[in-house]
This record gives sequence, C-alpha cells and structure tokens, in this order.
Amino acid sequence: GNSLRRVMLSHLPGAAPVRVKIKGINHQFTTLKGMREDIVELILNLKQLHVAYHGDQPETIKLQATGPGEIKASDLATPSTVKIANPDLELATLADKKSKLSLELSIQSGAGYLLAEDQGKQKLGVIPLDASFSQVTHVAYNIEATRVGRRTDFDSLILTVKTNGTITPSSAVKQAAKILVEHFKQIVSPTAAVDIKNTSNSTVSSSAMKLTVEELDIPTRIANALRKGGYQTLADLSQAKSTDLAKIKNIGEKSVTEIIAKLREKGIEVS
Repeated sequence: GNSLRRVMLSHLPGAAPVRVKIKGINHQFTTLKGMREDIVELILNLKQLHVAYHGDQPETIKLQATGPGEIKASDLATPSTVKIANPDLELATLADKKSKLSLELSIQSGAGYLLAEDQGKQKLGVIPLDASFSQVTHVAYNIEATRVGRRTDFDSLILTVKTNGTITPSSAVKQAAKILVEHFKQIVSPTAAVDIKNTSNSTVSSSAMKLTVEELDIPTRIANALRKGGYQTLADLSQAKSTDLAKIKNIGEKSVTEIIAKLREKGIEVS
C-alpha cells in the first residue's frame, strides 16, 4: 500500500502549464489595466489549471478575452490534444468593454515537480511557472483483516485515491502497479548492464566532443533534463546508450529519437 501510494503521488506522468506570455506584460510584478487581479494572482490561478496532455513536445493554448465579466478556464482555446479538467476555474475578472486579456500558455508533459528557476533563461515577456505534474492529489491506504473460506488470517488492502480529474483513480492504481512490477522484475530476473566502449565515435573531433548539450540544437526542456541526468557535453552523450537516455526523468521515446538524430548529425553514434 505504501509503495503504491508513493508511486501514485510522485512518479505518474502528467501535464501542467510551465510558461505564460501575456500581451503587454514583461514580468509578473505588475498589473494589467482593466483587470481586477494583478499578474501574480493571475499566475497563481493559471497554476491551478488541470490539463490532460500526453504529447512529447510542449503544446500552446491561447486566450483572447474582452470584458466585462469573469474569465474562466473554459474560455481558453485548446488544440484537440489538450483537455481541460476544471473548465469552471476562474482566471481573472475584466472591468469593462475596453479591458482585454491576451495570453499564450505552454503546456508540457512530465512527472513530479518542476521549479520555475530550473527552466533556464526565457525570452523577454515569457514568465516561467512552477509546475506540478502529479495527477493524483491524495492517496490513503488501510489494512483490514478479511476472511477467505474458513481462514481469517488474510489481509485486505483498501485504497482511497483522489485525482485532479485528468485520470481516473483506477487508472492511477493500475499505472502505479505496472511501474512497480517493472522494478520488481529486475529483482527476479536481473539484467546486467554491459559496458561496451563506443569505438565508432573515436574519429569525431575533440572540438565537437566539447560542445555542450545546449549546442546540440535541441529544445531547452530536453537539454535541461539531460543536464539533470548528468550529461553536460557531447562527450558524455557519446558514452551513453539509448536505454540510458530513456531512463532520464522527463525524457520520452520521441525525445530520445531526436537526441540520437542530432548526435548523428555531429558524427556521433549511439547504440
């Protein structure tokens, strides 16, 4: 029960707003004419947005609103790949017909929690957001004695699971169980990692090997994930395998394929 609880709260993949660009605003410590809330309050409201999205690349949703009245999450224009689970969420209130709110919100897939400062430098006017990717908001478990036939020494596991609406509790339990099963398989039938030196990269110039992961021309999100995974330069990546890259947090199958393709352009082969 405890293992399932911990996996559901911190390891299930989800999606959340990670960046916002508001027309006429360069930073969050200011106000927008005609809007009752200041920008900090608007950002706090946006962080409460619950979205269902399973894509590998960030997706953008837009808002074009004119007052007067309340602006809700249902007013956001979303692509077919994004679904809002709490459309009644109040984002802001505009005072009159002259009041306008125009913004672009970036949605990204991930797991766990992403701090705004960990997203690196942003373009002028783009405000990074603290993002919680967890779809499960509460998990509690209880063990009770149960009877099977004449035997009374069995245990019954009772789980109480609450989500943000982007996933059903039963799906959350199944996904968590699947993750645990994959980890337990390594105990029952361990697969040893084979350390094979990549000799095909010996002809690559030393200057290319010194390039940082940011210079590989990949999205900032992937570069940040590689750095957190311990890969700083192309020399580090040249010693990795595709299976190693797939184990990095926030790196999906499509991201691994993109990284390998970019490395191949530099003359570096990854097995």
